[in-house]
Amino acid sequence: MTAAYTLYAKPGFAATTIERLCSEARISNRAFYECFGGREELLQALHERCVEESLAVVAKALQEAPGTLDGRVKAGIRAYIEFAAADWRRARIMHLEVRRSGDVLTASRQRAVDSFARLVEEASADFPQAGSLNRRLVALGVIGALQELLIEWILADQQPAIDDLVEVAVHIFIRSLSPS
Repeated sequence: MTAAYTLYAKPGFAATTIERLCSEARISNRAFYECFGGREELLQALHERCVEESLAVVAKALQEAPGTLDGRVKAGIRAYIEFAAADWRRARIMHLEVRRSGDVLTASRQRAVDSFARLVEEASADFPQAGSLNRRLVALGVIGALQELLIEWILADQQPAIDDLVEVAVHIFIRSLSPS
Protein backbone atom coordinates (compact mmCIF):
# COMPACT_ATOMS: atom_id res chain seq x y z
CA MET A 1 0.00 0.00 0.00
CA THR A 2 2.83 2.40 0.82
CA ALA A 3 4.54 1.85 -2.52
CA ALA A 4 1.25 2.33 -4.37
CA TYR A 5 0.49 5.47 -2.36
CA THR A 6 3.63 7.07 -3.77
CA LEU A 7 3.65 5.55 -7.27
CA TYR A 8 -0.06 6.08 -7.94
CA ALA A 9 0.38 9.71 -6.95
CA LYS A 10 3.42 10.13 -9.20
CA PRO A 11 4.08 8.96 -11.91
CA GLY A 12 0.37 8.05 -11.64
CA PHE A 13 -1.92 5.07 -11.89
CA ALA A 14 -1.63 4.62 -15.65
CA ALA A 15 2.17 4.62 -15.54
CA THR A 16 2.48 2.21 -12.62
CA THR A 17 2.74 -1.45 -13.50
CA ILE A 18 2.34 -4.33 -11.08
CA GLU A 19 5.99 -5.18 -11.65
CA ARG A 20 7.01 -1.67 -10.59
CA LEU A 21 4.71 -1.79 -7.55
CA CYS A 22 6.15 -5.14 -6.48
CA SER A 23 9.72 -4.00 -7.04
CA GLU A 24 9.17 -0.84 -5.01
CA ALA A 25 7.41 -2.76 -2.24
CA ARG A 26 10.01 -5.54 -2.36
CA ILE A 27 7.41 -8.26 -2.71
CA SER A 28 6.77 -10.89 -5.34
CA ASN A 29 4.00 -10.64 -7.90
CA ARG A 30 2.45 -13.66 -6.22
CA ALA A 31 2.39 -11.88 -2.85
CA PHE A 32 0.70 -8.92 -4.53
CA TYR A 33 -2.04 -11.09 -6.01
CA GLU A 34 -2.61 -12.75 -2.64
CA CYS A 35 -3.66 -9.32 -1.33
CA PHE A 36 -5.25 -7.64 -4.35
CA GLY A 37 -6.97 -8.73 -7.53
CA GLY A 38 -5.08 -6.14 -9.55
CA ARG A 39 -3.83 -2.55 -9.73
CA GLU A 40 -7.40 -1.27 -9.89
CA GLU A 41 -8.42 -2.93 -6.63
CA LEU A 42 -5.35 -1.48 -4.91
CA LEU A 43 -6.13 2.02 -6.23
CA GLN A 44 -9.69 1.71 -4.98
CA ALA A 45 -8.47 0.64 -1.53
CA LEU A 46 -6.10 3.63 -1.39
CA HIS A 47 -8.77 6.07 -2.55
CA GLU A 48 -11.30 4.77 -0.06
CA ARG A 49 -8.78 5.02 2.78
CA CYS A 50 -8.02 8.64 1.86
CA VAL A 51 -11.74 9.45 1.71
CA GLU A 52 -12.50 7.79 5.05
CA GLU A 53 -9.66 9.64 6.75
CA SER A 54 -10.70 12.99 5.28
CA LEU A 55 -14.36 12.47 6.19
CA ALA A 56 -13.34 11.77 9.78
CA VAL A 57 -11.18 14.92 9.91
CA VAL A 58 -13.96 17.10 8.49
CA ALA A 59 -16.66 15.57 10.72
CA LYS A 60 -14.51 16.25 13.79
CA ALA A 61 -13.88 19.83 12.68
CA LEU A 62 -17.62 20.37 12.17
CA GLN A 63 -18.39 19.01 15.64
CA GLU A 64 -15.87 21.37 17.21
CA ALA A 65 -16.85 24.38 15.07
CA PRO A 66 -18.78 27.38 16.33
CA GLY A 67 -22.52 26.87 15.99
CA THR A 68 -22.91 29.31 13.11
CA LEU A 69 -23.12 28.59 9.41
CA ASP A 70 -19.96 30.65 8.81
CA GLY A 71 -18.17 28.86 11.65
CA ARG A 72 -19.07 25.43 10.35
CA VAL A 73 -18.19 26.25 6.74
CA LYS A 74 -14.82 27.74 7.68
CA ALA A 75 -13.92 24.87 10.01
CA GLY A 76 -14.96 22.14 7.57
CA ILE A 77 -13.22 23.67 4.57
CA ARG A 78 -10.01 24.47 6.43
CA ALA A 79 -9.89 20.95 7.86
CA TYR A 80 -10.40 19.37 4.44
CA ILE A 81 -7.94 21.53 2.53
CA GLU A 82 -5.23 21.28 5.20
CA PHE A 83 -5.70 17.51 5.42
CA ALA A 84 -5.60 17.02 1.64
CA ALA A 85 -2.63 19.36 1.21
CA ALA A 86 -0.65 17.91 4.13
CA ASP A 87 0.41 15.00 1.92
CA TRP A 88 0.86 15.64 -1.82
CA ARG A 89 0.24 11.96 -2.52
CA ARG A 90 -3.19 12.05 -0.86
CA ALA A 91 -4.08 15.25 -2.74
CA ARG A 92 -3.06 13.74 -6.08
CA ILE A 93 -4.87 10.44 -5.52
CA MET A 94 -8.09 12.10 -4.33
CA HIS A 95 -8.20 14.87 -6.92
CA LEU A 96 -6.16 13.86 -9.98
CA GLU A 97 -5.82 10.12 -10.18
CA VAL A 98 -9.48 9.64 -9.28
CA ARG A 99 -10.26 11.33 -12.62
CA ARG A 100 -7.34 10.00 -14.64
CA SER A 101 -8.05 6.39 -13.76
CA GLY A 102 -11.14 6.31 -15.96
CA ASP A 103 -13.86 3.93 -14.88
CA VAL A 104 -11.69 2.31 -12.20
CA LEU A 105 -12.80 4.73 -9.47
CA THR A 106 -16.16 5.91 -10.78
CA ALA A 107 -18.21 4.13 -8.11
CA SER A 108 -15.74 4.95 -5.35
CA ARG A 109 -15.66 8.61 -6.39
CA GLN A 110 -19.46 8.80 -6.43
CA ARG A 111 -19.64 7.31 -2.92
CA ALA A 112 -17.09 9.89 -1.75
CA VAL A 113 -18.96 12.79 -3.33
CA ASP A 114 -22.21 11.53 -1.82
CA SER A 115 -20.63 11.30 1.65
CA PHE A 116 -19.21 14.81 1.44
CA ALA A 117 -22.51 16.15 0.07
CA ARG A 118 -24.32 14.68 3.08
CA LEU A 119 -21.81 16.41 5.38
CA VAL A 120 -22.47 19.75 3.68
CA GLU A 121 -26.24 19.23 3.82
CA GLU A 122 -26.16 18.26 7.50
CA ALA A 123 -23.81 21.10 8.44
CA SER A 124 -26.15 23.66 6.84
CA ALA A 125 -29.49 22.06 7.75
CA ASP A 126 -30.01 24.06 10.97
CA PHE A 127 -29.67 27.40 9.23
CA PRO A 128 -32.72 28.86 7.49
CA GLN A 129 -30.48 31.56 6.00
CA ALA A 130 -28.99 28.80 3.86
CA GLY A 131 -31.67 29.58 1.31
CA SER A 132 -34.41 27.65 -0.42
CA LEU A 133 -32.30 26.08 -3.17
CA ASN A 134 -32.00 22.33 -3.31
CA ARG A 135 -29.29 21.69 -0.67
CA ARG A 136 -28.14 18.50 -2.35
CA LEU A 137 -27.44 20.28 -5.63
CA VAL A 138 -25.77 23.20 -3.85
CA ALA A 139 -23.60 20.72 -1.93
CA LEU A 140 -22.57 19.00 -5.15
CA GLY A 141 -21.74 22.34 -6.76
CA VAL A 142 -19.56 23.56 -3.93
CA ILE A 143 -17.80 20.20 -3.68
CA GLY A 144 -16.95 20.45 -7.38
CA ALA A 145 -15.59 23.95 -6.86
CA LEU A 146 -13.43 22.77 -3.97
CA GLN A 147 -12.09 19.90 -6.07
CA GLU A 148 -11.10 22.30 -8.86
CA LEU A 149 -9.34 24.59 -6.39
CA LEU A 150 -7.31 21.66 -5.11
CA ILE A 151 -6.45 20.52 -8.64
CA GLU A 152 -5.17 24.03 -9.31
CA TRP A 153 -3.08 23.83 -6.13
CA ILE A 154 -1.64 20.45 -7.19
CA LEU A 155 -0.81 21.41 -10.80
CA ALA A 156 0.17 25.08 -10.50
CA ASP A 157 3.78 26.06 -11.10
CA GLN A 158 3.38 28.45 -8.18
CA GLN A 159 0.95 26.88 -5.77
CA PRO A 160 -1.62 29.22 -4.26
CA ALA A 161 -1.29 29.60 -0.51
CA ILE A 162 -3.47 27.27 1.55
CA ASP A 163 -5.02 30.32 3.24
CA ASP A 164 -6.00 31.66 -0.20
CA LEU A 165 -7.63 28.35 -1.13
CA VAL A 166 -9.53 28.34 2.15
CA GLU A 167 -10.63 31.96 1.71
CA VAL A 168 -11.93 31.40 -1.82
CA ALA A 169 -13.62 28.09 -0.95
CA VAL A 170 -15.32 29.65 2.10
CA HIS A 171 -16.51 32.54 -0.08
CA ILE A 172 -17.98 30.12 -2.63
CA PHE A 173 -19.65 27.99 0.05
CA ILE A 174 -21.12 30.91 2.00
CA ARG A 175 -22.42 32.64 -1.14
CA SER A 176 -23.88 29.38 -2.41
CA LEU A 177 -25.60 28.64 0.88
CA SER A 178 -26.95 32.17 1.37
CA PRO A 179 -30.41 33.20 0.21
CA SER A 180 -30.57 34.66 -3.27
